[in-house]
Amino acid sequence: MTISGIARPSSSPSVPSAPAWRSEPTLREVIALWFVTCLVFVTFVAVLRNFFQLVNDSGDSSAYMAVASAIRHWNFQGLTVKHFWGLPYAMAAFSLLTGVSERTALLVICFASSLASLALAQRLWGGWIASLFAISNFDWLQRSFVGGSEPLFVALIFGSFLAIRTDRWPLAALLAALATVTRPLGILLLVGIGVTLLWRRDWRRLAAATTIGLLIGALYVIPLMRYFHDPLATVHSYEGAAASASVPLFGIPFYAIIKGTLIHPAPVTNLILTFGWIFLVLIAVTAMLATSQFRSYARRHVSEIIFAGPYILSLYCYNYSHWARGAFPRFAIPIIPFVFLALGPWLPRWVPRDRRLLWVLAPVMSLLAASSALGVANVFGLIRRALA
Repeated sequence: MTISGIARPSSSPSVPSAPAWRSEPTLREVIALWFVTCLVFVTFVAVLRNFFQLVNDSGDSSAYMAVASAIRHWNFQGLTVKHFWGLPYAMAAFSLLTGVSERTALLVICFASSLASLALAQRLWGGWIASLFAISNFDWLQRSFVGGSEPLFVALIFGSFLAIRTDRWPLAALLAALATVTRPLGILLLVGIGVTLLWRRDWRRLAAATTIGLLIGALYVIPLMRYFHDPLATVHSYEGAAASASVPLFGIPFYAIIKGTLIHPAPVTNLILTFGWIFLVLIAVTAMLATSQFRSYARRHVSEIIFAGPYILSLYCYNYSHWARGAFPRFAIPIIPFVFLALGPWLPRWVPRDRRLLWVLAPVMSLLAASSALGVANVFGLIRRALA
């Protein structure tokens, strides 16, 4: 008898079920992977160094905390405008509501956004892609656990994708607009939403999405115009020192990557890591163009592709040689699911689809990411000091 109570003919051959370790990771397992990476990363750093000091010193965290403090007290005197302010606004709001410090607000938002991003990725693309996204990129792990705008940006982008798929276009536009004021390339998704609705001739939803985008944009630029006399102050902050040389933000593909590699020395491990991602994304682009499976996906999810396609192109056209190669893995974070989605038909040839492998890789990748955050050259000295 079967479970349903219907007898199976004795002559029918039994079909062996697939081993459990080959099945799709569930949402619970994806979340568990996140907790493992978080625990390993934070514990390793905290044992070797003051964790909160690393947060202060890591990436753009101090700049975000300074902006969040200025927003919280609504006092911009002496503030140097840096980056987009979506994350600092969220930090200031959380800090005001809970009374915690800007640093605590940064960590809570990054932790929560990172976890939400994985849950959304599992819903959008399944457990395998969500799991690979969770553990494959050192910069993602570092920004998730010591601070950065990427987790919030990714959560908003993925949330907008899900809203589009469930036909909630005003919510999709709101999330995409909030993503745009967090990191500027979020505007590509707003364009994708507008183009899709225009193609469908859904004038009512197009008007609503446009109104929402313009409203968020206006609310964002009014303080900049009032206090810094430049509504595009945060846009101009990305020009940095290169502005004096009139270097455009985007230029000839690969030019800045090659130039930066030649004029900015880097450790061999860093070169291997960054060029690994550069070539992996290129291989994925080839798969996107070559496989009917991905082309079918693109036809079904036009807004996502309008975001992902130009975003990938921008990675190779980014024109500031100091960051074009070295920051490539960080810049690539939002399109990692598309990379694994495109490579899906090819990956089983080289990578076994084995959930046990995920549980081996999760702590290893987290340890390596934490070592990178501390500085690989410093790790052995820190370990000796901790053991002394």
